[in-house]
Amino acid sequence: MQENYRNYGRTFEEEYASISGMNAFISKVFGWMFIGLLLTAGVAYYVSSTEIEINNFLFFGLLIGELILVATLSARITKLRYGTALGMFLGYAALNGVTLSIIFLVYTGSSIVSAFGITAITFGIMCIYGYFTKADLTQFRAMLTMGLIGIIVLSLVNIFLRSSGMDWFISILSLVIFLGLTAYDMQKLKAYYFGTEGNMALRGNLGIIGALGLYLDFVNLFLTILRLFGRRK
Repeated sequence: MQENYRNYGRTFEEEYASISGMNAFISKVFGWMFIGLLLTAGVAYYVSSTEIEINNFLFFGLLIGELILVATLSARITKLRYGTALGMFLGYAALNGVTLSIIFLVYTGSSIVSAFGITAITFGIMCIYGYFTKADLTQFRAMLTMGLIGIIVLSLVNIFLRSSGMDWFISILSLVIFLGLTAYDMQKLKAYYFGTEGNMALRGNLGIIGALGLYLDFVNLFLTILRLFGRRK
């Protein structure tokens, strides 16, 4: 019995250390995500408050640059140096701040603050759910991916249709999809931690891609809520 007790104690300590390590990893991921959000907000506010003019050519050039950064970071995350991956993430956050500066010109300050508060609450709830749920959220990956593709296609179509009903449907669909993606990406962080099996370099890089995923979820939730409930100037 004493031997069993010692084995149980050792197993408990190992499990506690594992959970503590995972929580430290997740905390670091959220730290980088918040730094990315602060950088985006700072750049967006600065650009909107200056006389910097962003024409359509520059705007779409920035969007293409953002897509290239995300695609490169996602495809080569296991091969990049940690500093390079982090720099690309922060570079993306800064570029996104330039493209998002328009919201300070379109929406009232109170609407932006309200939308941010609602986003923070809903984002937090879905993260808590993703962390604690015993359900395997990977079973919804295909559905979430198809929903995301649907949002992109419908948004492109509505550029020409300019339908308010279609815009409302896209917003509701976006809200559902990005809430689901938030829980899924949160649960995926746990898989990143245990899947790396002590490979600290790989774990660090996957932490950056995890921060990017949560950052994108938050920003898209914020834009969706702002589009649904925001008051224009």
